[in-house]
Amino acid sequence: MASQKRRRAPSPRAGSFQPAVRRSRAANLPRIDPRYARFRLRVGGSRLDRHGVFAWEAIPAGRKVIEYAGRHLSRRTYMREFAPLFRFRAPKRIYVIALTSTLFIDGAVGGSGAECINHSCDPNLSIRRIRGHLLFFSKRRIARGEELTFDYQLIREASKVRCHCGSPICRGTLNLR
Repeated sequence: MASQKRRRAPSPRAGSFQPAVRRSRAANLPRIDPRYARFRLRVGGSRLDRHGVFAWEAIPAGRKVIEYAGRHLSRRTYMREFAPLFRFRAPKRIYVIALTSTLFIDGAVGGSGAECINHSCDPNLSIRRIRGHLLFFSKRRIARGEELTFDYQLIREASKVRCHCGSPICRGTLNLR
């Protein structure tokens, strides 16, 4: 027993770190919080913009899909932190949605994963505000593997943000006309 040699850890080789890098990138992807989702959803690379949310199972029409969750902001906090960004330049990676005229939700802080849902001028989701919750409902049947989308409807006064949805009814911008 005393003659057993202690095994050394394998020495790192040039290619041995590659799997760790892949895992690291996957770990950095936003995740869907199952407490807020009614169907199996996943976040993945999107043809529309960076990350998107995809259905892992078929979703019938008219069903609640996921709740938009995050840090609640008063109008005053929203105006101080985010409103100037919309006036002076195109917004980048801002995940704030109005719940009421005086209350906003910042999905970047404590979000449910719904903040990764991309824009489309012909969306498959609609938003409903019900008893203090912001909920996404399916507008039609959504097939397994299909990307979830909704119409951002940015205000006209905000700087124009170009749309890349590719829909036949695309209005060319995320802003309302």
